[in-house]
Amino acid sequence: QVQLVESGGGLVQAGGSLRLSCAASGRLSSITVMGWYRQAPGRQRELVADITRGGSTTYADYVEARFTVSRDNANNMMYLQMTSLKPEDTAVYFCKAVEPRYLRNLEYWGQGTQVTVSS
Repeated sequence: QVQLVESGGGLVQAGGSLRLSCAASGRLSSITVMGWYRQAPGRQRELVADITRGGSTTYADYVEARFTVSRDNANNMMYLQMTSLKPEDTAVYFCKAVEPRYLRNLEYWGQGTQVTVSS
């Protein structure tokens, strides 16, 4: 069992920055990939960025070098540093962890943290 708790969301003006944190707890030894997803009202949840245990990263095209995902394995933390925020970045941001399994992967999700970017 893995528990994920996001923090760091809030209100920010366009062009501003936010740093999101994801604290992981529980049985973490099998977790490989962790990532950030976001969901705006009326839209599907979409990938923002993910990162492997070794530090390899993947970003959505819309990030356009504005966001940086990082991971602190010693402290079981993952971060998303967001800069040059745009109103279209407004969404609930979720932390995700993946545990590989034989038939299907297990996915763990946090409750999300709200990010609101004003014009």
